[in-house]
Amino acid sequence: MPTAIAVTSADLVLPPTDPQTPNAAVLPAPETRSLDASVADMQQLLARYGSVVVVCPTSAPAAVERRLHAVRGLLESDRIALVRTDLPPLGAAVLVRQLRQLAACDFSPGVLASAARLLAHYIYAGAVLGSVSRLDRVPVSLSSHLKSWLPGAHFAVLAGPTPQIVRLGGAGDQRLAGPEFATQLLVARGQLQTDWPATALVPAWQIQSPVQEAALPETSPGWWGTGKLVEFVAYLPDLPVLYQLVSSVRRETCHWCGMELIGDRCGFCAAPLTAVAVPTAIGAAPGSGAAPARGATRVLGAARDTAPALDPVPARGPAPIPAQASMPAPAPGRGATRAIGAGPGSAIDPRTVP
Repeated sequence: MPTAIAVTSADLVLPPTDPQTPNAAVLPAPETRSLDASVADMQQLLARYGSVVVVCPTSAPAAVERRLHAVRGLLESDRIALVRTDLPPLGAAVLVRQLRQLAACDFSPGVLASAARLLAHYIYAGAVLGSVSRLDRVPVSLSSHLKSWLPGAHFAVLAGPTPQIVRLGGAGDQRLAGPEFATQLLVARGQLQTDWPATALVPAWQIQSPVQEAALPETSPGWWGTGKLVEFVAYLPDLPVLYQLVSSVRRETCHWCGMELIGDRCGFCAAPLTAVAVPTAIGAAPGSGAAPARGATRVLGAARDTAPALDPVPARGPAPIPAQASMPAPAPGRGATRAIGAGPGSAIDPRTVP
């Protein structure tokens, strides 16, 4: 069955790249929706799509994460994946759109959920800031902090995949480390007036023109610590490249929930790929083959349908992008049936799903 992509904020929904890109379901905030209503919303998505991959930034309020855990626990469902991402708001929105693109392909729900960590390695997300004095999500040196108080100081900040801060202007300008593959550039403008991403990054980062623009997410000023910013993201825009990137990774089966996965951690239950060794049952002789106690075997969780953990393990470095190969076309009408909404690019309320 198809997989639904759900998000915790409308900021994470960008316009689709093509008519086959499914839409995303926006889950209402806990303060605007009762727990019973949130459970009913998720039930409708599960009934229609079978599996749901929910993307929730780590910067989201704690109440949002608690609500997601409560909904999954009350439904006792192993078909809900909670995907956390450290990317800034615009970068997280790009990641969500890439998952929406891949949802129209023939990937299983487990592969789709675990692909988020892989794709994040190929998203170069940053911003041009007027000050870094309140930036706490990227390491800031003391000298950069002091220079941010100088009039007219601008900083180029890269949040991922490798954090970096350089001061713009003056002699000996440093450059942000960019991708070594062709990308597209998406820009969202705040209160800072600058064209630096277009004039500096396009030639340095092999950007495919033209530069795309999007509305600045409402959560961006809080994430970056200032409203004087221009946020940018360089990413892989083509679905055939994304498809080949994900399909080239070896697939495994999760020893905990049985879902298919890529990488070293399951996207649904968060169990690591390699089972953790547990001691034998009390009273059993070494080498007797006695099964370990049931409670001991659940090294990462107490209940069968409870995710053991959500904190990602350190990810391996990104692999080179494989050569582009032909991608199976979606089945006729498949893009439309997987769309979680009425029209392209629209974020919908899951309560309206029949």
